[in-house]
Amino acid sequence: MADIRVRARGQVTIPREIRERAHLEEGDPVEVEMVPQGILLKPQKVVDATQAWFWTAGWQAGESEASLDIAEGRVEIYKTDEDFLESLDE
Repeated sequence: MADIRVRARGQVTIPREIRERAHLEEGDPVEVEMVPQGILLKPQKVVDATQAWFWTAGWQAGESEASLDIAEGRVEIYKTDEDFLESLDE
């Protein structure tokens, strides 16, 4: 447990180890919320608009399904791109 102090203008420094574990970098937004146990800080990573499609619920569901298929061996492996293209014609 880190011992930190509130400074002028209400600033606190989050210890390096905690920043690293939370993947916080300079400039990242953080949501602050009062909870029964005290003050909760929640990192709010911003996703680049050109990459937002990847994080939609539908796309993530497809990623999970694909990962399960791979883990359970429901995949076809092709040695060459020609073999793959031939399989599309079948």
